[in-house]
Amino acid sequence: MLSLLNLLLFLVFAGYAVYMFAQVLYTRYLFVKLGKKAEFEPNLKERLNAVLTIGFGQKKLFKDKKSGFMHLILFYTFFIIQVGLIELIIKGFIKGYEFPFGEAHKYFSLLQEVATFLMLLAVVYGFYRRYGEKLTRLQWKRDGKAAFVYIALTTLTASILLTLAFEAIMLGHEPNLAYAPISGAIASLFSGIGTTAGTVLFYVFWWVHMVTVFSFMVFVPQSKQAHELFALFNIFFKKVGPVGRLKKIDFEDEEAEEFGVGKIEDFTQQQLIDLYACAECGRCTNMCPASGTGKTLSPMQLIVKMRDHLTEKGAAMTSRNPWVPKSIFAPSTPEIAMAGVAAGEIAATTEFPSLIGDVITEEEIWACTTCRNCEDQCPVANEHVDKIIDLRRYLTMTEGRMNPDAQRAMTNIERQGNPWGLNRKEKEKWREVDETIHIPTVKEAQKSGEGFEYLFWVGSMGSFDNRSQKIARPFAKLMNEAGVKFAILGNKEKNSGDTPRRLGNEFLFQELATSNIEEFEKYEVTKIVTIDPHAYNIFKNEYADFGWQGEVLHHTELLYTLVIQGRLKVNHRVDETIVFHDSCYLGRYNDVFDPPREILRSIPGVNLVEMERNRENAMCCGAGGGLMWMEDHVGTRINIARTEQALQTNASVISSGCPFCLTMLTDGTKAKEVEDTVSTFDIAEILERAVFGTSVETVERSSQDGVLV
Repeated sequence: MLSLLNLLLFLVFAGYAVYMFAQVLYTRYLFVKLGKKAEFEPNLKERLNAVLTIGFGQKKLFKDKKSGFMHLILFYTFFIIQVGLIELIIKGFIKGYEFPFGEAHKYFSLLQEVATFLMLLAVVYGFYRRYGEKLTRLQWKRDGKAAFVYIALTTLTASILLTLAFEAIMLGHEPNLAYAPISGAIASLFSGIGTTAGTVLFYVFWWVHMVTVFSFMVFVPQSKQAHELFALFNIFFKKVGPVGRLKKIDFEDEEAEEFGVGKIEDFTQQQLIDLYACAECGRCTNMCPASGTGKTLSPMQLIVKMRDHLTEKGAAMTSRNPWVPKSIFAPSTPEIAMAGVAAGEIAATTEFPSLIGDVITEEEIWACTTCRNCEDQCPVANEHVDKIIDLRRYLTMTEGRMNPDAQRAMTNIERQGNPWGLNRKEKEKWREVDETIHIPTVKEAQKSGEGFEYLFWVGSMGSFDNRSQKIARPFAKLMNEAGVKFAILGNKEKNSGDTPRRLGNEFLFQELATSNIEEFEKYEVTKIVTIDPHAYNIFKNEYADFGWQGEVLHHTELLYTLVIQGRLKVNHRVDETIVFHDSCYLGRYNDVFDPPREILRSIPGVNLVEMERNRENAMCCGAGGGLMWMEDHVGTRINIARTEQALQTNASVISSGCPFCLTMLTDGTKAKEVEDTVSTFDIAEILERAVFGTSVETVERSSQDGVLV
């Protein structure tokens, strides 16, 4: 009779828990379905590789090795324990039941015990990381739900070991310390209590385990632990191809009344999966240059706030209650707690918070440098930047609202092709400063019959900024020395479109891209080299969507090739301690980390040192995402923070491969009043010294006499 009652209670409890779990999961599915359908690129090989490396390989988690190891244990022991859970459930109804593994069962038991114990240790260590080490990125989440996770997992693992221990006593078995070392040790401690007490305690801890398992199952989709359900799907369905590539807007769609994202349901379904996949680990915010310098933007909070907004609005739009049972799981925030009550006609009249303004402030939207440090750190492959760009697109093209500084730059680019509004007819005058350097235009190269292999895309910085011209000319000089045939568009060169696109002005970007491609096709351009990582990225990864594909090189890549081929001879010492700053659009966007460093290593006398944050973890200079043209009034200036990191290396030279970065770092050394002792040079300038023996005094003097015109 008791056995039958035990079975009925289990079936009722487990059945109701599964029902609630399914209900909650289905509501989240319906909320995600509210988003727009995105075109699915069926690159199965790339997607499966991402699942294997990021999901099962926990690749991103190991950016923090201690945390990564802890999560690796939790991840795999969880799957191992679930197999044992089936056997443990059956044990509650059939005394002494074991899977029919024969002699191999003892090894299965050992695996279960070791996995359970390792999970328990990982949980204890996780608790210590949050409440003992008090990691900054975790402090904000020291709430009841976070504590419940630790309590539940501790109870879950401990109850397994206790249940198995008292099962041995119940069955009158001798403790098996060889293949059940932990439960066996516990059984030894309680060996004198007798089989009756052992039976009672077996069922007590068996039920403790069952209640914990099914309660946690219901809890998971209603908490940050939802990432356990959504992460692998998120990784599989994430965008394939070049990282950070922005989607094209179809302006020929006559049905489109708005551009960008002004409502949560305007995001794609894939973007909405991101929201529920978020683990709230704080890694993104911890590395964000905006958050780290006192700006209002927190990538994690951006995702969390949009997730809560989706839950609230989705509940009303679908007439589904997102919290089961509501009395336990509904958040204390009034708006979210009320989600699901505004059903039917009520939903139609409910005024929801505005996505832009109420949920996400404009200040947050304009604070992003689009550096992708957040995305690079995210263990579940969330993509933050494209969402911010979509919000900017709505503000810019639908609402007509933009930061005044950014708007000024946009207007100047539209009228003159450069952010300062300087006369476009003077874009090739920079080459006149040193007539010993051969810098032909494409028209001149074709007219003379010499032709060209590479189009040298100079960009607005290299053409108009005095300081950046001192990058363009040495690079051209080095190409002359190596016998590389190149040409420039000169006055025909417009803006690459990166700044308008990242600021949300997709319409202007597409105009520029179309015009540039026409010039490329007119002069049969198949190879481009540029000193600008932003232009490099957009030509290489985004112009293909508009009909142009070709070979695109950053100038450090070409220079490195010329050095290793022996076409550039490094004949002179450069006795400097140099620290290299990685440009976001060169490094994190395109994995170009080694060429500039290898160039520096090839130069006699150079002592190459690294900042603590380098390569893929490097901090942004603060100029990306159009912020080069916007004043920074909140918190610490990002370029100052990055300069301070460089100065900690005691380098005599801060080097970069980006004119934007170099400008920001030069301003940083001036702000720190160290410009007389710490120089800032592009890789091309340093290589020029090594190849031609230009004096240190001459180069330093020429590098500091120019600022933005």
